[in-house]
Amino acid sequence: MGMTSPASNNMDRIIDFHTHTFPDAIAARALARLSAASHTKYFTDGTEAGLSASMRRAGIALSVIQPVATNPGQVVKINDASLRINEHTGETGLHSFGCIHPDYESWSEELRHLKDAGICGIKLHPVYQGVDFDDPRTLRILDRCAELGLSVLIHAGLDVGYPGVVRGSPRMILRALREVGPVTLILAHMGGWRCWDEVLDLLPGTGVYLDTSFALGKMTPNGDGHYQTEDELRMLDEESFVRLIRAFGADHVLFGTDSPWADQAEALAAFLRLPLTEGEQSLILHENAERLLGFQLSAE
Repeated sequence: MGMTSPASNNMDRIIDFHTHTFPDAIAARALARLSAASHTKYFTDGTEAGLSASMRRAGIALSVIQPVATNPGQVVKINDASLRINEHTGETGLHSFGCIHPDYESWSEELRHLKDAGICGIKLHPVYQGVDFDDPRTLRILDRCAELGLSVLIHAGLDVGYPGVVRGSPRMILRALREVGPVTLILAHMGGWRCWDEVLDLLPGTGVYLDTSFALGKMTPNGDGHYQTEDELRMLDEESFVRLIRAFGADHVLFGTDSPWADQAEALAAFLRLPLTEGEQSLILHENAERLLGFQLSAE
């Protein structure tokens, strides 16, 4: 099936569902630390202003920030910042999920607070938070989110900064879904970074969403010499990537870049080169995201 050119209203309404920013005061230090751990390049300065500039260059209308609480003490501060961001979405084009940490004592009350404040979902990062996705502490959060109608986006699969550590494997995700039942679950990095064969074997038909971030083509090294071969940088090729899209259905895939860990313009161009129909593009670039966010972007 050949690629079609995207309709103009698709291009006016592109949503990047997976991005990251940091407070201005710590952005440079955070990026340096994460880049050193992952040996990968960053493409913005990690600030909200830097993300906005990247979006303008790429032609992206809305970026959804996915914040991570790496310890319980960060939860309230991060969520307060997310609410501030969402007060200005119409002017900035930035929108934020909330966060929770599995060890945060008032997790249930905080999820209710986020729902009441208009947040539509939360981000979990099993690796950074040190809690397996099928751990009872995570399952109770999923159950509460299902009850409240909150989406949950998780880092799925391996993490480039923690070699060999898997706390959100496809098998763990399947076990969690069987325990909790229906919940709107979004699996970053096409369902499980570098666990893609297992994603394809275990998770189609479960109702999960995939986001496209940091999964297509090759990683970009930061130049420290850590990666010695092209094979170490390889992620999914186009054929494998499209196979996953078709296995889960374009209505369950969300465009995302993982900015600042990918250049938004380059990631979008790579996506648009895929042999997808105009309808599939439209679903992935904005329609699915608008449905989950609960609002629709207007075409310029």
